[in-house]
Amino acid sequence: MENVLRQTNFTFPGQISRYGGKVRDVYNIADEYLVIVASDRISAFDHILPKPIPFKGQVLNQTSAFFFDHVAAIAPTHVVSTPDPNVTISLVCKPILIEIVVRGYLSGHAWRVYKSGGREVCGVPLPEGLHESDRLPEPIITPATKSSIGHDEDISEREILKSGLLEADEWGQIKHYALELFQKGTEMAALQGLILVDTKYEFGMRDGNIYLIDEVHTPDSSRYFYAEGYQERQSKGIAQQQLSKEFVREWLIANDFQGLDGQSMPVMPDEFVGKVSERYIELYERVTGSPFLRADTQDIEGRIYANVIEALKGL
Repeated sequence: MENVLRQTNFTFPGQISRYGGKVRDVYNIADEYLVIVASDRISAFDHILPKPIPFKGQVLNQTSAFFFDHVAAIAPTHVVSTPDPNVTISLVCKPILIEIVVRGYLSGHAWRVYKSGGREVCGVPLPEGLHESDRLPEPIITPATKSSIGHDEDISEREILKSGLLEADEWGQIKHYALELFQKGTEMAALQGLILVDTKYEFGMRDGNIYLIDEVHTPDSSRYFYAEGYQERQSKGIAQQQLSKEFVREWLIANDFQGLDGQSMPVMPDEFVGKVSERYIELYERVTGSPFLRADTQDIEGRIYANVIEALKGL
């Protein structure tokens, strides 16, 4: 097994705080910049799994960096630089506590709602007669409130505006950005023989402007199908081949865990951990069209610290 980056506890010049998220460790530098370290932790059903995944942090960070660069003309982004395979330095933005999920196909959470008899998600109606993985008539936005503990919860546009979480013009801008980003992601996926099924965007505010933050079109935030054979599999009722971490969720479900009260987290065997790592690497190579260059993991923390220190000197 490769060395993995489970957690970091750095002290950088100008650092005023550190926050550990589900998969990222975030360092606030003078309330101006964030040093965002993508660890190899993996989460599912809003729980961190016991075993980290080799190279997962590098895959997430470099996939995001690739897409941030390609969508910068659509929406302002928080990215300043990517000084290390596992690190992004960004502007400090005030996070908008709503995850913007865009869905082009009926899959994952939306399919589970539909299968149980629901015909709307987040106030968005769904037509009758759909099957799992069917393409929706048009992409839909199904927001969720962000929770630091426990499960995120679906929320409708009406509830967002009524609660005052966002003003109408802010929500309108975010919806516009999200649909344009999804269209761009769809086009880029198609060039690589993939279908962008659904994805999550997060936004923040800085100086009165809305910025795209967090991650973009990564295997943690997105679901992809292989385009080749999609129609044939749908017509035969065969499960779609996908590149995402949904197969990790499926493994957990098969081992009686969905993050519900009273359920015990199963521990993934090393063989399965290796397969997860390879799937993440495969996704990077498929969505970017570039080979994945495995970073030196002999001293991951030392490498990160040296690269960040050098980058901070130039800010």
